[in-house]
Amino acid sequence: MTIALRTLDDGAWISVNDSREVGVSDIWTLPAREFCGCETPHVMLEGFSGVDLRGVDTHVIADAVGMCIDCGTRDGIESLPVGRIVEGEFKRYEPESVQSPSVAAVSGR
Repeated sequence: MTIALRTLDDGAWISVNDSREVGVSDIWTLPAREFCGCETPHVMLEGFSGVDLRGVDTHVIADAVGMCIDCGTRDGIESLPVGRIVEGEFKRYEPESVQSPSVAAVSGR
């Protein structure tokens, strides 16, 4: 089965099969010290730069830019898990559940 993934509206949304599923207005909880020096980073996403499927379980991952609402660190996030495909249907992960992305610096504070 083919799954159509793309970013829409200048990176404001992730579209799965032509349906807006994940927006940038959510605050995502990331693992301790993976994004910034905070014990539990709470990161507001500012924009998506890419989206892809990864792994045997067909995890939907996104590259994004975000800012920690606690300390103000702004950084790039590579491979943020935002959901998965189950029997052809998109199942979104909850932003408040801790996600484990790769973080790459895009700019200083």
